[in-house]
This record gives sequence, structure tokens and C-alpha cells, in this order.
Amino acid sequence: MADHIIFHIDVNSAYLSWTSLARLREGSDVDLRLIPSIVGGDMSRRHGVVLAKSIPAKAYGIVTGEPIVNAFRKCPHLVNVPPDHALYEHMSLLLMDFLSGICPDIEQVSIDECYMDYTPIAGKYTSPEAAAAYIKDTIFAKFDFTVNIGISDKKVLAKMASDFKKPNLVHTLYSWEIQKKLWPLPVSRLFMCGRSSQETLKKLGILTIGDLAQADPDILEAHLKSHGLTLWNYANGWDDSEVLSEPAKLKGVGNSTTLAEDALTSEEAHKVLLSLSESVGRRLRASHQLAGLVCTEIKYNTFRNVSHQTLLEIPSASTDVIYKEASRLFDELWDGTPIRLLGVRTAKLVEEGEPVQLSLFDYASPVSEKQKRLDAALDSIRKRYGNDAVKRGSLLDSPDSSQER
Repeated sequence: MADHIIFHIDVNSAYLSWTSLARLREGSDVDLRLIPSIVGGDMSRRHGVVLAKSIPAKAYGIVTGEPIVNAFRKCPHLVNVPPDHALYEHMSLLLMDFLSGICPDIEQVSIDECYMDYTPIAGKYTSPEAAAAYIKDTIFAKFDFTVNIGISDKKVLAKMASDFKKPNLVHTLYSWEIQKKLWPLPVSRLFMCGRSSQETLKKLGILTIGDLAQADPDILEAHLKSHGLTLWNYANGWDDSEVLSEPAKLKGVGNSTTLAEDALTSEEAHKVLLSLSESVGRRLRASHQLAGLVCTEIKYNTFRNVSHQTLLEIPSASTDVIYKEASRLFDELWDGTPIRLLGVRTAKLVEEGEPVQLSLFDYASPVSEKQKRLDAALDSIRKRYGNDAVKRGSLLDSPDSSQER
């Protein structure tokens, strides 16, 4: 047995599970997890993409990320429900708080998944498998949703183990098990191996993860650059990364969201940018950082990406400052094409207490200090009562969004 054991804990179809549970609590007699159903965009117009799917929907060939109209072609009686991000964030907080009580060495990597370092708690359990089974079963008993848990001596292998047969299962994929459990699988099952990489590997005659593991790394690098070497390492189970329970010093703070349906107007886009700016500003203030650069990113429904950035005269964590610059950049960028994704990023961070060069206008005006007090008050209310406790009037009719990062 390896000295260092890592768990990867992943909620099974999180968006759909959490939405279904909320509806059952509100009196619904239909469990969305048991019927062909998805979380996606506007059902009346059938716009947007599939964000999450039930196991019965998966049986019809429906995949996450495909257009909703395609999903309905595969299954005409499919049930589609809109996303509820306030709910998802709340459920995520509950889950991570519970897991932290079992072991504080947790690295959350998305709203519904995390790594846990089993090593510090190994003495409490008869085996890693017993500990994982306890965690899995307790989550179901406490919250009524299921998780998969992957166990390995390597992070990347733990991640891939949790993606084995679902739902509500524990799988191991130790380094010494990869030839039996991992290598026979198609390359599409390898972590970070997207469609483009799969097509390139297919042209090279590489169809399974085992084929990839035994391929010439120089050939892979020639065709796939550094990403080819990354895939080759993962196929061989080589990954020395550790569970980072304490995040590294921030280099930037950002949020992006894939829209449940394409934004067609500047007004729709600006509402999304305001919501993203609030999230980014809140995270900056929580980390006591000020941003010196703001960047706006747009992905069109043609999947073309564009972005533009600007330096701030004075580093700031103000929602209004970030939103103002993000909106100005958007207005300069947008060419009228329907928008699939919007993002707001900040960089060139400095510590909140570091001295900054102020302009004469800043010395003369109390607005910046007043804005700081307002932001702090809103942050305090949201921290205590949830993100939806206070909402700007302009965001009450904002379009549904699908993913935050």
C-alpha cells in the first residue's frame, strides 16, 4: 500500500441532483434523477446547452455541453429545468463544510468536486476503501444525494477513478492497477484528452490509453506540443501534484459563465457582467487584494473567443470600478454576434494595505470611501444570509447562466 493516499470526491450530476432535491422538498412528486431530464436553457425556445443530465437521459445518448435542441431530438419527452446557481453554491458550501469536518486537508477544484488527503486520517479507519465508503454513505444519509469517490496514490488517477461506473460508488486506481483498469479504456476516457486531441491520436493509430502510454513521447510532442507530453504522463499514471488545502498566493481573480441561452443584446450582456463583477469584487475583498488590471472575455456562439484588457489608474476591489471597466471593454469588443460565454478577470494584484498613487480627484471626493463601506456592508450581509440576500434591482431579470468558474 502506498504511503500517500488521495481521494477525489465528485457529486453525481450535481446540478440535476440538487435541483431535483429542491423540487421534492417543495412538494414535487417527480424525482428528476429517475426520469430522462436535463438542466439547461429556456425550454419554450429550446436555446442553450445541456448543463447536467440524469442517468435515464444519458441512456438516450444525451451528453453534457450539447445544444438542447439536439437533446430533444434524441428524447422528445425529455424534461428540461433551468439552473439555480444560488442553490448550487449553497449545497456546495454544505458539502465542503461536512467534508472539512472529516479531514481539513481538502482542495476544492469546482463547485461539486474536491480532493482529500486521506493520509492524516488513515489511523481512524481500517482501510482507504472503508473510509471512502463511510464518507459516501454518510453524504447520502445526510444530504440525500450521491457521490463517487476515486482512491489512488496520484491525484490524476484518483480523478479518473471517480469517473468510473456511476452513481454512488467507490473505485480504486492505484499506480500498480493502471495496466489492468486504465490502459484498456479508449483515450476519450483519459483526463484532459478532448475531442481535438482524440482525433489527432486516432490519426496516429492511438486508440486506447495503453496505446498512448506506450507511444513515443517525441512523436506526441511533435503533434500535440506540450499537451501531448501531459497526456502521455497521465496515461502512465505519473503525477506528483499534491492536495493543496491552502490556496497559493493569488495571481488573479476571475469568473466566467456559460449562458443557458445566448445573449443577444448589450443590455443582457451588461447584466451578466454586473453579476460577474460583483462576484470578482467580493472575492478580491475577501482576500484583501486590489486589482490593477481588468479583462473582459467573450465567447460567441460560433465558439470564437475574443478578449480585451485595461490597466486601472488606481488598483481597486470595488464592484462598481470593475463593472465600469468590464462594460467599457465589452462595448469595444462586441460585434453583435450572439454570446455563449462572458468572463471578467482581474490581475496585477496588490495587497490591500500597500500604498497606491492617488489622483487629486480621489483626494477631493468621498465617493471611493463611501463605496468601500457599501461594498463591505453588502459582503457582510451576503456572508451571513447567502448571496441572494441582497440583489441589485438591475439583476432581478438577468438571464439564466449555466456555469461559474
